[in-house]
Amino acid sequence: MGALLADVAAWFGDPANWTGAAGVPNRVLEHLQYSIVPILLALLIAVPIGAAVGHSGRGGFLVVGVANGMRSLPELGVLTILVTFMSVGLLPVTIALLILAIPPLLAGTYAGVSNVDRAVVDAARGMGMTEPEILTKVELPNALPLIIGGLRTATLQVIATAAIAAFVGVDGLGRILFSGLAVRDYTRMAAGALLIAVLALLADAALAALQRLIVSPGLRTSTSSRRRAVVAPAQPEQLPQSRSTTPEPELARS
Repeated sequence: MGALLADVAAWFGDPANWTGAAGVPNRVLEHLQYSIVPILLALLIAVPIGAAVGHSGRGGFLVVGVANGMRSLPELGVLTILVTFMSVGLLPVTIALLILAIPPLLAGTYAGVSNVDRAVVDAARGMGMTEPEILTKVELPNALPLIIGGLRTATLQVIATAAIAAFVGVDGLGRILFSGLAVRDYTRMAAGALLIAVLALLADAALAALQRLIVSPGLRTSTSSRRRAVVAPAQPEQLPQSRSTTPEPELARS
């Protein structure tokens, strides 16, 4: 294990791995390109559908079922089927990653909009707001934490899974991993996996900073706020025993 870590450190320290078309910077840019496109498409598809269903309250069971069904699909199998019926290239990779990105965004948007306090919605309706105004000015702003949470989940999953693009001849960070797998170069494989993990974590940190910037402090949720404090049941207060005022009878003297 120590030898592998030393080899990985030496791989990162080799200038040849940081220059040219096969260098790490170019591979990172390619990987981001393959990841950003399906995420943006998923936003355009999932957010309007989830918002409409969450606002109307109709079709929620269908949304949950579709999201859970799409989550269960194996990405490599989906990509293989798409390549079988389509040409090898970026299009089947984008479709496969789009299928992966839609469920968390769809579920997050639906849950965020449908869980907005009904008293707030009724108050907005009582002020004369139209249904589109209620959705865009009341429900979506209140649903932002869950929507961005779904976006963070989708981004992590897409960036981590975009390595399969190299399986069908597309480049990116997956090329480093698969080229190492082809010649059993475990150092290169470990370096590629580490790069993908670091990129996914950096993207999640950037989205977390964005969430903190655009979400109202009153809507931010934390792990500690989700947990309800368990209060021990109060013990019944015991009254101090009062001494009897009745004099005890004295024993008769013999």
